Amino acid sequence: MKGLRIGLIALFLCQSQLSFAQYHEVGPFLGASNYRGDVGPSYFLYPNSPAFGIVYKWNVTTRYSLRFSAINSTLIGSDYKANDLNRFSRAYRFKNNVSEVSAGVEINFVEFNLHTGTPDFSPYLFLGLSYVDYNLFYFNGPPPAEQIEYDGEQKVAIPIVVGFKTNPSPLVVLGFEVGLRYALTDNLDGSTPIEEFDFARYGDFSNNDWYIFSGLTISFTFGDLPCYCKEKR
Repeated sequence: MKGLRIGLIALFLCQSQLSFAQYHEVGPFLGASNYRGDVGPSYFLYPNSPAFGIVYKWNVTTRYSLRFSAINSTLIGSDYKANDLNRFSRAYRFKNNVSEVSAGVEINFVEFNLHTGTPDFSPYLFLGLSYVDYNLFYFNGPPPAEQIEYDGEQKVAIPIVVGFKTNPSPLVVLGFEVGLRYALTDNLDGSTPIEEFDFARYGDFSNNDWYIFSGLTISFTFGDLPCYCKEKR
């Protein structure tokens, strides 16, 4: 949750600093999350927990935007839902609250002009970096076992988001997206705790974890028209 608060402050500062100069979007992200790692099913898209956040975009041209977001969810993994008999027999399960702050570039595959007076449509790709605030823990024994939390360093993730958006009016942009996050850690599920808790390690240590946010974005536009939309005189 600390990461989400930082993200909200950053978005507010961006808005206050830039709103005089360009055309902007800001609004909620409403969707779901899932995790892919050493516990549970190995599907990349298996939403099983609510996710919410806020997204801000600075539309530099009709083809790309600078994008900032903050999203919070609880990652859930359960071997009882695994598509692997060995995992099902092992019976681990966990919950881990995750707050993410991301920054990067959103690229439109076709020109997306908010000021034509008619709806536009475009698929898009977002690439950037995410700071991830999550709970560090280990299991104090074989299942059923308790999650024991400890303090430690947080991590970075690499987001790869694909989506589709349209503007039913010049003031509103609707989007649907699926965003994979490659975490630079193998410990979202408590499988690789610090050396002090080495006895609690399990799973495949050669692969890092993934988490996925999928859902809707509802953006409200504001600010002056950018230069690419002004009439020539």
